[in-house]
Amino acid sequence: MSDYKNLEQYAIIGNLETCALVGDDGSIDWCCFPHLDSPSVFAAVLDANNGGKFAITPAGGYVSKQQYIADTNVLRTDFLADTGVATLTDFMPIRSERTPGEHGHQAIYRRLACRKGTLKINVNFAPRFNYARDETRIVETNYGLEASSGNHRLHLQTDARFEIKDGVATSIIELPQGEEIWFVLRYDSFAGKSTGECSTELDATVEYWSKWVHDAPADTAIFNGPWRELVVRSGLVLKLLAHERAGAICAAPTTSLPESLGGGRNWDYRYNWIRDASFTVQALYNIGHYEEARKHLRWFVDICRKNEDPSKIQIMYGLHGETDLTEIELDHLEGYKNSRPVRVGNGAAKQKQHDIYGELINAIYETGRYGDEVPEGEFEFITRIVNYVCEIWDTPDSGIWEVRGGPRHFVYSKLMCWVALDRGIKIAEHRKYNAPIEKWSGVIGEIRKEILEKGYNDRLASFVQSFGSDVLDATSLMIPLMGFLPIDDPRVQGTIDATLAKLTTDAGLVYRYIGDDGLSSREGAFLLCSFWLVKALALSGRTDEAETILNKVLKYAGNTGLFSEEVDPETGKQLGNLPQAFSHIGLINSVLYLGHAKGIAHTGPAPTGAKESSDIKG
Repeated sequence: MSDYKNLEQYAIIGNLETCALVGDDGSIDWCCFPHLDSPSVFAAVLDANNGGKFAITPAGGYVSKQQYIADTNVLRTDFLADTGVATLTDFMPIRSERTPGEHGHQAIYRRLACRKGTLKINVNFAPRFNYARDETRIVETNYGLEASSGNHRLHLQTDARFEIKDGVATSIIELPQGEEIWFVLRYDSFAGKSTGECSTELDATVEYWSKWVHDAPADTAIFNGPWRELVVRSGLVLKLLAHERAGAICAAPTTSLPESLGGGRNWDYRYNWIRDASFTVQALYNIGHYEEARKHLRWFVDICRKNEDPSKIQIMYGLHGETDLTEIELDHLEGYKNSRPVRVGNGAAKQKQHDIYGELINAIYETGRYGDEVPEGEFEFITRIVNYVCEIWDTPDSGIWEVRGGPRHFVYSKLMCWVALDRGIKIAEHRKYNAPIEKWSGVIGEIRKEILEKGYNDRLASFVQSFGSDVLDATSLMIPLMGFLPIDDPRVQGTIDATLAKLTTDAGLVYRYIGDDGLSSREGAFLLCSFWLVKALALSGRTDEAETILNKVLKYAGNTGLFSEEVDPETGKQLGNLPQAFSHIGLINSVLYLGHAKGIAHTGPAPTGAKESSDIKG
């Protein structure tokens, strides 16, 4: 277990089609080619001995620090040793039309430069194709190395000389002050690069990311407050998790990083959840990246529209629209810190989760608040969804948390069914579209009545997880955030207080719920829920409490500002897949709510619930 790094010791680089995790020891421990959901070529994060890695690490003792070049996804790792100081710069160039082959643009560039003294560096190149299931062959070439397995190729261009043994290539480099060496790893096809060309690629990649950040109408900075840097970083993370060519958005770029060490809550998150993508679209709108938001909304709306029957809409899809996400276990991998099983695919894809319809319609509705039209042709699709919600809202489902203990009447699912109807009615009335308003109004009244009568627990003075239960659930914080009840309603304030008392730790970390969910192992506190609490407190005018919790939670980010899915309250270590879109969405939106509550100017509409949210434009 000592060979595994803590998750906060990782940073991410990517090219809008795939990503790599780079440890603060200079080791690439996770990367899939050619896409995020392709089989891995490096997976040491899931098996330190056999998963495969590409490490550039000082020999002997050293300390390191990772940071991104400001407002970019270009990573610097500084190594400070007794004999000298060196900087490793890692990045992946963005596709250009001049690159060769279908996947010839897929490359990782690594520049090692000695800034002081002399450093001895160990290089370990050990790719393992197909989740380390296939045999890897490494041979020397006139440009460096070629690793292959079947039809898959990796080409490593470098001036370093290697010894090759048992599928591992190693090299020892002595780098004096002022010297640098490049390593260019390319998937599929080789295209040699001079040192000058490598430097040009670096400059172009820095320029691409910086331009993306600063071209947003909001300059990604909602306001120039104390959290600007983390908001910018969160936007850059969301951009990396979006597949540029396909249009999909993955929940995280990794699989099977555990929610509890040694437990079985290890899931593959490299897919497009309707829920997560809907929230991502709203976050991108909030920070001014309207074109990206429109593009990704269009992708998953088009996927859903292909089904005339809304019951056939899945909760998640592959990044190219795949519907078969069969879940298998990779028994040959030991898992992160011995947390088995390692899973590929996701069996939850076939679950029924009624909340997705509300999230889908709400995402379309929110675009109207930013001036986009909801065309009549699209409203036909909305009508199909809302009519379907009228049929199924009073049936049980598996819920937002994808519990595997059987369907229930989850309050959050009912809430989002209410949202689907509420937003559908608002759009129809504003655009004067033909819709069965009378029918929808009757059903929305029934849902409201059921939630208030069966979803609220008088003894706990709080809304609860499912009808008639006594289990608190952080999703109840969404009731005012979605406009179901005003923030000053005593039942809402009671729910916030119950969440603070029963689900929140002294460190500001919030559990999703505490109760049986059909799985044996426990989990950490869920970061998105902490950000929901910040939003609810800010909306309540309890800004001091909100800011205190926000600042406590932000301390759990690594040096590079990345958040996984959860934090272990006992150790303070991050858990779950990394980086997690949900967590970075939560960070962006909680800062937006808190900034609005504190009267700090921002560029978008007021958050839902902060004022009447029917101000659809266009």
